[in-house]
Amino acid sequence: MIQNIITRFVKTLLVFCLVFCIGCSKSDANISNDHSNPNEPPMQIENPASIGKVGNNVNIETDTEFGLVIMGGSTDVDTAIQWMIERSGGGDAVILRASGTDAYNNYIYGLGTLNSVETLLIDSKSLANNEKVAETIRNAELLFIAGGDQSNYKDFWRNTKTEEAINYLLNIKKVPVGGTSAGAAILGNLYYSGENGSVTSEQALSNPFHNRITLYANDFLEAPYMDNLIADQHFTQRDRNGRLVTFLARLMTDHAIEVKAIGVDERTAVCIDKNGMAKVYGSNSAYFLKSDLSKQPEMIIHGQKLTWNHHEKAIATYRIGGSTNGNGLFNVATFDASTAEGGSSYWWWVEDGVLKTKYK
Repeated sequence: MIQNIITRFVKTLLVFCLVFCIGCSKSDANISNDHSNPNEPPMQIENPASIGKVGNNVNIETDTEFGLVIMGGSTDVDTAIQWMIERSGGGDAVILRASGTDAYNNYIYGLGTLNSVETLLIDSKSLANNEKVAETIRNAELLFIAGGDQSNYKDFWRNTKTEEAINYLLNIKKVPVGGTSAGAAILGNLYYSGENGSVTSEQALSNPFHNRITLYANDFLEAPYMDNLIADQHFTQRDRNGRLVTFLARLMTDHAIEVKAIGVDERTAVCIDKNGMAKVYGSNSAYFLKSDLSKQPEMIIHGQKLTWNHHEKAIATYRIGGSTNGNGLFNVATFDASTAEGGSSYWWWVEDGVLKTKYK
C-alpha cells in the first residue's frame, strides 16, 4: 500500500514538472516577441506627400538661426542656399512644392552638410491638412519653397496645417526659410496670386484694376520683417517694374498703409539675416521700393491709366547689384535707404501709364 502511494506521488510530481516547464517555455516566447531589437531605429510612418529623400532617415535636432531668402527665379544661387545651410546647423532640409519633381534633393544636399533633404509635393487641401506632412515641416531646420504657381500655394496651403507649420518655423523655431520665383512671391505678408493669369506691366499701368491684379493682405504667411511688404521676381528680365509699382499703388489705396516691396532679378537672391539686414547674392540686382502715405496716386481709377507723380518723387527706390559672396547692405526692418550701403538711390514715378526713373 505504501508503495502504491509513493508511485502515485511520483507520477503527480512528474506531471506538475511537465506543465510547469511548458508554461515557462510559453512565457519566454511571449517575452521574446514583445521586445524588438533596441538598436533598430523606430519604424517611420510614411509621409503621403513625400516624393523623395536623400540622407539620414532618422530626424535630428540642431541649433538654428533665422534667415530669409527671396530668390528671383531661373538658375538658383548656390551661395544663397549655402547661406541657409550654415544657419540650419546641419539639420534636416524640407522642400515644398505643388508640382514638379524631387530634383532639389541632390542639388541642395551636395551644397553643404545636412542630415537630409526631402521634397514634399503638397497639391491638395487634404495633403496640406495631413498631420504627418505638417510634422515633417515642423521638424525641418531649413525650409525652401520651390517655384511653380503661387495661386496653387494659396489655394492648397492657406488656412491649413501646412500654413501653421511654416509659420511655426518662421516665428517660433526660427529656421532659415527661402523661396524662389513663386515660392518667393508668397513670403511677403502682402502677395500677388496670379490666379487669373500673370499681369504685365503694360496691362497694370494702363488699368490698375485689371482683373489679373489679384492681391491679398495678411492672410497667409507671417515672415519676420515682411509685414506690409510684397515681393516680385524675374524682375527686370520680364519687365515687371511697372506692375510692382502698380501693386504698391493698389495696396496703399485699398488698405491705407505704407507699402514696401522687393523686386528680385533672375539668378539673384536677397538674404535677410536675423536682425533684418539684407545682402544681395548672385549675378543681377534687387530693388527695394517704399511708398509714402502722404503721396497718394493722383489718378487710380478702374479702366484709366495710372498717374503717380508727386513732382517726380512718388516712390523711393534703392538698387543693389549682387555678387557671389553677397553685396550691399539694406535694413529691411526700417526700410531706410539713407542707411543703406553698396547701391544706388532713385526716384520712380508714373505719368499717364508710363513708369519713369531718375537718380536721387
